[in-house]
Amino acid sequence: MEKIKKTVIITGYDCNNFCRFCINSNKRDIPIKNTAQIISEMKIARKNGSTYLELIGGEVTIRDDVLLLFQYAKKLGFKTIMIATNGRMFSYFDFAKKSIEAGLNHIVFSIHGHNDKLHDFLTQAPGSFDQLVKGINNFKKLGFKNLGTNTTVVKQNYKFLPAIAKLIFDMGIKNSEYIFVDPTYGAAYDNFNKFVPKISTTAPYFKKVLDFARKKRISDWTVRYVPLCYFQKYKNYISELREVKNFSTQHLAPDFVNKDVSESRKNIARAKPKRCKKCVLYNQCEGVWKEYLKYYGDKELKPILK
Repeated sequence: MEKIKKTVIITGYDCNNFCRFCINSNKRDIPIKNTAQIISEMKIARKNGSTYLELIGGEVTIRDDVLLLFQYAKKLGFKTIMIATNGRMFSYFDFAKKSIEAGLNHIVFSIHGHNDKLHDFLTQAPGSFDQLVKGINNFKKLGFKNLGTNTTVVKQNYKFLPAIAKLIFDMGIKNSEYIFVDPTYGAAYDNFNKFVPKISTTAPYFKKVLDFARKKRISDWTVRYVPLCYFQKYKNYISELREVKNFSTQHLAPDFVNKDVSESRKNIARAKPKRCKKCVLYNQCEGVWKEYLKYYGDKELKPILK
């Protein structure tokens, strides 16, 4: 099967949330891209065969030109026009409706807690949970089907993963990703001990979520940035394995261009220690974050020998 060419355009790092673990926490002073820049990138991507466009930030929905960007992406013929969002702007029903009409056809909401206390604590934006939930409900009222979620897993919320998963399921969302926090740079890099949990500690909670998905016969709940040795029986639920099979992805940001996301991530930001070399999953696994190994070492890793 031919891979889908996917272009992720990072429009800028401005955001109306202030997530404590944000990977872009040190980038908010970088100027956002203007409309012409983004449209030019869309045109080139489409000309080069991309059919899947994802717009991310920061927070894309706080841009004045966001509806225009959706319209232009639709005009160019992208099959998938997607955004990842904190959902707050979509609490305005009219904005949600106009976004769909403009061309938005896939959306991923970031949910970091099962209630307002936890979610708002992590986003540092009072009322953000209620606005997020209202935004999701607005799309459901509009009959929008392609809804997904992602959850960044940190020390403060990993024990609540089953509760977060139940909330997402009760909302009727069947596409959800649970992401082990990336400490390569940003807030989790600056405050590693505060936010980054141990893989061995979080793995049972990830597995509870995936067991729940199996029980409910949900195939599109996945986990990301975890070593395969802890998830040997859950390989069908590993985001990176699906990604490399189905997509050829590039990232276009204000401060960098990455033409091959999967390759660069495993070659630059992640590592597989010597103890992993005899593991039968070695060639499939991306290993763990290099920053993680600096702090926790590799003794947790459990090579699968047969």
